[in-house]
Amino acid sequence: QLQLVESGGGLVQPGGSLRLSCAASGFTLDYYVIGWFRQAPGKEREGVSCFSSSDGSTYYADSVKGRFTISRNNAKNTVYLQMNSLKPEDTAVYYCAAVDSLITTVQAMCARPDFGSWGQGTQVTVSS
Repeated sequence: QLQLVESGGGLVQPGGSLRLSCAASGFTLDYYVIGWFRQAPGKEREGVSCFSSSDGSTYYADSVKGRFTISRNNAKNTVYLQMNSLKPEDTAVYYCAAVDSLITTVQAMCARPDFGSWGQGTQVTVSS
């Protein structure tokens, strides 16, 4: 079984923080590129941040640089997205996906939001 389970979404005020989790089961993340993507109503899905466990490389969309951080907990086989200084423009459904690191890079994966094995998505709403 290969499964990604997402959690951590919710309602937060502008300037607040949330931490999203993407827990993998049925496989190890050691040889994968993991990506966080989001889709707002009426907009295309976009890559937010991607991380490769093979070489430690990361990618962040310009809109989230300096505010979001992607990381991995090896023992829990989980990838996190720490989101700080949240803005209303960050409101979206957030998804995670995994692709074998042999066939993609963080740059390529975050440019292909239709690629990979997906979690169920979690809603993030930033509003006062």
